[in-house]
Amino acid sequence: MIPRIGKSFQLPAGGAIYFDTGVVEVATPIVELERGCCQRATRLLWEQIRYLRAELDHWGKRHGCQCRLQGFSSHYNFSFLDARKSKDRNATKLAYLLAHILPVPVLLLAANRQSSAVGVRPRKTRVEVTADFTPDPALMLATCAFVAGVVETVLRWESFGLRQLNRNRLPRITPYRLRKHSSRRGWRITRDSLGTNPFLADINAPLWKLRDGRALSLRAIAVDSLKPFRHEIKRLGDLITLQHVAAVFAGDARSLLDFPNRPEAYDDVGRVIDWGRRRMRHWSRSRYEKAIHRVIAREPMRLGKKRYRVERMNGWYQVDFREIGTGKRRTFNLDELVRLSAAKKLLPSAPRKRKAPKKRRA
Repeated sequence: MIPRIGKSFQLPAGGAIYFDTGVVEVATPIVELERGCCQRATRLLWEQIRYLRAELDHWGKRHGCQCRLQGFSSHYNFSFLDARKSKDRNATKLAYLLAHILPVPVLLLAANRQSSAVGVRPRKTRVEVTADFTPDPALMLATCAFVAGVVETVLRWESFGLRQLNRNRLPRITPYRLRKHSSRRGWRITRDSLGTNPFLADINAPLWKLRDGRALSLRAIAVDSLKPFRHEIKRLGDLITLQHVAAVFAGDARSLLDFPNRPEAYDDVGRVIDWGRRRMRHWSRSRYEKAIHRVIAREPMRLGKKRYRVERMNGWYQVDFREIGTGKRRTFNLDELVRLSAAKKLLPSAPRKRKAPKKRRA
């Protein structure tokens, strides 16, 4: 495995693995926010899980035991560019606004009866949405697409104040008490944030009072929350994913909260993976993925007029190289690798010289 900064390593499957307070965490490589990115991100995560599952199976066979992977949490991270920042538009205000939009819909898409919170954390250059791990890849894809669609839509709003909730006719539950996130800065909805525990309540019953006087079910609130974000969910996912999200909210498709208990799949993740590979193959590897796979393969790479050898990953976006010949160290980011690789392919090839075949003599 290729080393990274700190104690993490780059997996041959393309992502990273590291150990954080008693859990094994796998992460996808960085994914471009573009059409089909949610399918790519979901496929990438399950590829990391499949790789880890296979390695644990080999380890267990050697030691005469069996290892199980238990699902814990999923984190959805989105970059927040400096160019988008202003007094009324920063990562902290964005996260606070998202904490008023995302919890109820994400709760229906990703939570189960033993879940305890849905949260949003502002980071230096990104925002992070935290929820339970979802052992159903189709629901994980729906969650990813909904969160991505909301984030990309909200980033186009002129400000990140709570007034935007009324302007976009988003439902607001009362009481609504955000709690501090369990780790780092941020906010989350917990079992006691809404007056009644939403993780144990009937998701089809109109138990939730809104500020406009209506009483709606969690599903009805999610249906109203979907309307402003449909276009971006379809763009970053696809029509089938948008239809699945809408079906879960409408009650035409199962939420994990429809089951009285947490599904057993949480306690043995990756043993059998029904992640729709045929559908996922419809989306080819992205430019970033192709560049990262070349890095992982440790291929000497010609960048510009010089050849380099991979040394290590430097965070999620940069790669450290050594120039072959001089040994000088240089760092390229993924966009530079994509651009330089594309420029190499566009170079005109030199005409080949052909020798006339010699005539055979009798």
